[in-house]
Amino acid sequence: MQNKALPFPIGRVELVIMMASLMSLNALAIDIMLPALGLISDDFALPAVNDRQWTITSYIYGMAIGSILYGSLADRFGRRPVLLVTIAIYTIFGILCALAWDYELLLIGRFVQGLAASAMGVLANSIIRDRYDGDAMARAMSTIMMIFMIVPITAPLLGQLVLHVAPWKAIFLVLSAAGLSAFLWVMTRLPETLHPDDKTPIKFKSVTAAWYGVIFNRNSFGHVMASGLMMAPLFAYIASAQQIFFDVFGVGDIFVYIFALNAGAMSVASFTNSRIVMRFGARRVSQSALIFFILVSILHFGLAEAGWMNIWTFTAVLVPSMGMVGFTGANFSSIAMQPFGKTAGVASSFQNFARSGLSAMIGAAIGLQFDGTVLPLATGFLVCGIASLLLIFWAEKGKLFRRVQPRVTPDDLVPQS
Repeated sequence: MQNKALPFPIGRVELVIMMASLMSLNALAIDIMLPALGLISDDFALPAVNDRQWTITSYIYGMAIGSILYGSLADRFGRRPVLLVTIAIYTIFGILCALAWDYELLLIGRFVQGLAASAMGVLANSIIRDRYDGDAMARAMSTIMMIFMIVPITAPLLGQLVLHVAPWKAIFLVLSAAGLSAFLWVMTRLPETLHPDDKTPIKFKSVTAAWYGVIFNRNSFGHVMASGLMMAPLFAYIASAQQIFFDVFGVGDIFVYIFALNAGAMSVASFTNSRIVMRFGARRVSQSALIFFILVSILHFGLAEAGWMNIWTFTAVLVPSMGMVGFTGANFSSIAMQPFGKTAGVASSFQNFARSGLSAMIGAAIGLQFDGTVLPLATGFLVCGIASLLLIFWAEKGKLFRRVQPRVTPDDLVPQS
């Protein structure tokens, strides 16, 4: 049985906003770069048009690999000290990226920055798991995702504004400023959420046992892998968005607004999910969204294959697709975390590693297939959606749309005590 929660001096609203802000450091580090990718390619005289994508992909690979580290550290030393150290590294390497004199050094800096920033997702999950359970956790995560999605909506525009007044390297200084603000907020306001009795020594045997528990929990592992497959085309879209909007459709002047529209669809979906998940359950909502995602992806693929894709048809199919990703992300994560209480840190860490690693590899592979059309991206959306549904079908032993927990009432939304 999990120990009684520690006294918690900050309210739910501040906790949710803080966790969303920490997770937003990742989205900011990725999306703010998009308007600058062409300038980076020109400045470093990159030989291949798709090489610019590594500015995004190297960061995502760092996120994926770093995810495996922080769960054990957080379960041993607590959530708060690990957060402070990793935010500091994120901030320092933002400055080092601004000083990079060649592309290889920039990619190394981006990788290390992603390595540190991966702690934000792992520990935000763990902290919320420390405080909430079941559908209440799904609701909290949905609210976090709703706030979090403000950053993808505005980050490219912010990057564009920076480029109007400064060279592209100044974008990394903006990232460092955001990191410093987050560091000060956590240091002054966030208490430790891990009970002292729940601290777990870092032992290879216990860590591997926790990993074993994640891998061989059929429902948890299936939802982690399905979540990774849903994230993969999103990463591919982000990595190739600058080329699609500038080179394929020639609408670079409205790129940031269309990108914001798609990010906004995810934010609206996350908000809607936070309102309905208690009534219908995380499984019913996410599985319905996944099936709709596949149907839209079939239309997306058909339009691309027939050559009927223009900026307006592309946007028309991409917006609902992004919205469905918003419905699946928080729900799949909360379902996958449900079996783990005392080992939430290690479980969250390994799940983020598996999810991010899978999405990074597949997303990079899809993005690097860019050939001047959107067909590779449309194919990636469809294949990943179908594979994700098959994994959910396996994880749920063929029983879709079931409700595991009873409907939650407002009285159930108080944190565990």
